[in-house]
Parts: sequence; C-alpha cells; structure tokens
Amino acid sequence: MYYQFYELNHAALQPARAFADAVKLLYSNPLNPMSHTPMGRTIAAGAEMFERTTRRYGKPSFGITQTKVGFDQVAVSERVVWKKPFCDLIHFERDLPRNRKADPKLLIVAPMSGHYATLLRGTVESMIQHAEVYITDWTDARMVPVADGRFDLDDYVDYIIDMLHHLGPDTHVMAVCQPSVPVLSAVSIMEARGDRFAPASMTLMGGPIDTRRNPTAVNKLAEEKGIDWFRDNVIMQVPWPEPGFTRNVYPGFLQLSGFMSMNLDRHIIAHKDFYMHLVKDDGDSAEKHRDFYDEYLAVMDLTAEFYLQTVDTVFVQHALPNGTMRHRGELVDPKAVKNVALLTIEGENDDISGLGQTQAAHDLCVNIPDDMRAHYMQPKVGHYGVFNGSRFRSEIVPRIVDFMASNPGAAKRERPKPRIVANKG
Repeated sequence: MYYQFYELNHAALQPARAFADAVKLLYSNPLNPMSHTPMGRTIAAGAEMFERTTRRYGKPSFGITQTKVGFDQVAVSERVVWKKPFCDLIHFERDLPRNRKADPKLLIVAPMSGHYATLLRGTVESMIQHAEVYITDWTDARMVPVADGRFDLDDYVDYIIDMLHHLGPDTHVMAVCQPSVPVLSAVSIMEARGDRFAPASMTLMGGPIDTRRNPTAVNKLAEEKGIDWFRDNVIMQVPWPEPGFTRNVYPGFLQLSGFMSMNLDRHIIAHKDFYMHLVKDDGDSAEKHRDFYDEYLAVMDLTAEFYLQTVDTVFVQHALPNGTMRHRGELVDPKAVKNVALLTIEGENDDISGLGQTQAAHDLCVNIPDDMRAHYMQPKVGHYGVFNGSRFRSEIVPRIVDFMASNPGAAKRERPKPRIVANKG
C-alpha cells in the first residue's frame, strides 16, 4: 500500500502546493513593493521551497535545438525512428549539407535505472558535434498498460539487437553505466551468431561488468540482501488511474530515496544554499539549482521483472564474469567478440561503479585484437563526471571520437558463418 499512500499524500498536498505557488508569484512580482524587501524575498523563497519539495517532477525534454559542427552552427531536431512499448529510439537530426561526408552513427544506450534518458543531455550535446547520434528513450513503466506485456533483462538485450539492426552495419554503440552489461551481452550474442549488424565499436562507461572488483555500497547492499529481500520490500503495484495500473514495478520515488540518502548531507546543504540565494536575490545561482534538481528529481518506475533479474544476474550471481549468463537459454560468451572494438572508461572517484568494474570487460573479451581495445581512467571525477561535465567534454570526448575514427567498421573483417538461432523466449 506504500505506492497508494504516496499517491494519496501527493494528491492531498495539491491545494497547499497551489497556494504556495500563488504566494511565491505574489511576493516575487516586481510590481509588488514587498518583492524588493528582505521579508518579501524570504516569504517567496519559503513558498518556492515548499512547492518544489512536494511536487512530482515530470519527464524533462532534451531541448537541443542547435549544435556546432566544424565552424558552423546547425539546427538540430529530434525524430523517433524506432518504437516499442518500453522504448523510443530518438535521432538527433542535424541540418547538414547533403554533399558533406557522413559522420559515424552512434547509438547511445541510456541507463534504465531510475532517471530519464535526458540525464545524458550533456553527453548528447557533446557527441552530436562529431556523430549521427541516436539515444534510447526508455518509457516510465507505470505509463505502459499491462496489456503491452512484460519487460525484463532479456527483452532489454533484444531491444538493443533490434536497434542495431535498424541502424545498419558499422554503427558504434555507447553504454552509460547500467546498460554496459546488456550491451556487452548483445554484442557477444551477435558476434556468436555471425550477425553482420554487430557494431563497429562499443564504448562502456562506468558500468558494472564485474561488481566484485572494488565493490561500492550499492554493490554490497545487493549482495548482502539477496533477491528475495528486494522482491519483498521494493516491488509494488502501480495504483489507479495510471495507464500501467496493477503492473508490478520498482517505483521511482523509492529509487529517488536511495539516490538522495547516499549523499543526504550534500542535498540538504544544496537546498539550504538555494533558499539563501533566493533571499539574497542571486538569480543565477538559484537557476543553476533549479536546472540540476529538475533533472535529478525526475524519476521513472522500472518493471519488477527487469529490476529483479538485473539485480540477481549482475549484482548477486555475477553471471557475466562467471561465464554463466544466458539470454533466453543461449550462453552469453564474451570470448565470441573478435570484430568489435572495445573502449572502457572509468572515473577515479566513482562511488557507483568502482574502479576496475568496467575494465573487467577486457578480461572477458579475450579475442579482441590489442589494436582494437583501449581503457581510460579519468582522474578527479565521480560517476556523473564520466559522461558529463567539463572534464568529460575536454578529456573523454576526444578519446571516444578518436577511437571511433580508428575503428570505422568491421564489415571487412572475417566473421563466423551466420547461423540460425531458435527463439527460446
């Protein structure tokens, strides 16, 4: 009943939120003399703090309308080019001259771990300067009717394979955090099948390939509690009147509680500073806070079957590094990867995926030639610095771009003879 209680509490506070919003507008209106006084700004700041801490944050937009390619500013538009119940594939189309040499195709697989794909807005903004970028836009599970079926880790891998087939040969794939395991699994399966649509390269960033290496607090919690604890304590049914009514999910608000509790003191200080910025009329600093938390506090539900299978496979059984992971009965064998270049990237201070967890992919993909593999550890960044921020733009992006350019395609390399695999799903 926790989910229902959460929804009831949110609905009950709606009149108070509306009143607080009205108070904030009244005491921040420049036509109101009180808005120019410390008392007026204090009242407006308190009202805004209440409204923001009790609201539900909706899905943000990417809002990318232009980018710089070479020396020119070009328009950018979003287009959905592939669609299934639990994911849209978005292409960021750039308005480039038709006679210009084509840039490499890059599929960015966003994490399905609570936040929306827009968390990678900075990643997209950086990469569309160098590539035709596509990104997985995962759907909030509570918005998917039960009639549309289930979605688990096997379906996730199938989605990645389907998207690579849609984009065609010599596509590059980038997995940010959680999807590192399903992306490596998909590539392993495609290589074992001799699939000509296997990507030219895969870049794995801050992902939990082998969580036994430098385990973090998140890793230890999963291993200590076991899958039954998670099934009994965090799985709930979507309440009425949401489209996904009665679907079993891991709710976004529970995930957000976990995110916040990991650095609770930092979030409390940030909100205290935000309040003081409002009182002091420091608009720029307050706006930066709004931008960050509008994104950070927007969360989505995950299907129960996907969440539980991921926890069990990746964090409890360590199935991929142990060589026991299967996809619909088919063994996932990274040793089959021979033609897909591999780049792994980690952050020195990553407290989500510890150092070495992503690099472990090199120990599994033993048959990739040395000239088609690379590893980079970015100093002085945490988990989010691996795929966003100034160091990502200045030090990581050039390495990714150079790696893709050095491995433009695997079409001419020898592949095993394609074989037909029965669908065991």
